[in-house]
Amino acid sequence: MNQAIGIDIGGTITKIGVISKDGNCLKKTHFRTKEHKSFSSYIAQLNDTLKDLIKKYKNIVGIGIGAPNASKSGTIETPSNLKWDGEINIIEKIKKKNNLPIYLSNDANCAAMGEMMYGNAKNLTDFIVITLGTGLGSGIVCNGEIIEGSDGFAAELGHFSLNNKNRYTGLNIKGGLEAYVSATGIKRTILYMLSKYTNESIFRSISFNNLHGEDITKAAEKGDFIALKAYEYTGKILGESLANFVTFMQPEAIILTGGLVHSGKWILEPTKIAFNNNLLPFYKNKVKILTSGLEDKDSAILGSAALVWKNIL
Repeated sequence: MNQAIGIDIGGTITKIGVISKDGNCLKKTHFRTKEHKSFSSYIAQLNDTLKDLIKKYKNIVGIGIGAPNASKSGTIETPSNLKWDGEINIIEKIKKKNNLPIYLSNDANCAAMGEMMYGNAKNLTDFIVITLGTGLGSGIVCNGEIIEGSDGFAAELGHFSLNNKNRYTGLNIKGGLEAYVSATGIKRTILYMLSKYTNESIFRSISFNNLHGEDITKAAEKGDFIALKAYEYTGKILGESLANFVTFMQPEAIILTGGLVHSGKWILEPTKIAFNNNLLPFYKNKVKILTSGLEDKDSAILGSAALVWKNIL
């Protein structure tokens, strides 16, 4: 049985898996992207990991890579949530160590392909996938095709400017969406809420660097005022933005995936309320907000592996 390797390069963690064509994950591993200050250090660990997997699994037919700011020419260019600057030719660096076909695409495009092949978009031809991780990524499918743009940089909705003021994204876009709606964005919102309100909160004794998304969810479950306000604020911004996105393509569904979605109702309920309140009348009840149909722990690498199956089938 043939297999593909899927690689998801996240701002915090790089996930790697061996995936069968039917979507079964045979092997998963990961390492911390953030621990590598230089790209040369990162690629050395990635190539070592690939070498071990290729040695163990004899029927691997290709490698799919999902990465932020991935171009059609095989490069990653100035990724906002990675520490490497400039134009990085990742395919060239991996090809020096093996002869397998390698395919690269934007990480959110990979998520969209994964949903089409294995998840909640199997029967959809028009939809948007929003990935809510360290940043905010987006993959747009129209008439059954991924919208890539001339160089592969289409659909950077995370850098869509909301208000042209206040927070900056990792690419210094003032008021960009991912500065508010992402794992990093909600941490920043916690600080904002702490300054705005005087209510007691567990977060008054936790530093920014020691604050994690799961902490915010746990606090919300315990009724922490600041956590609840942070989710309400974040969901409102996300819902309003999704309603705006509907106007340029009228998707059948918007699929949310990534770490922030793990908070469940705390993010989803205010998002859906704001979304429905801001839709134009002729879109009402026509666009669904869904969560990923893939197992959360496998969705990113399934999506990256889908790149291989898309190109060799």
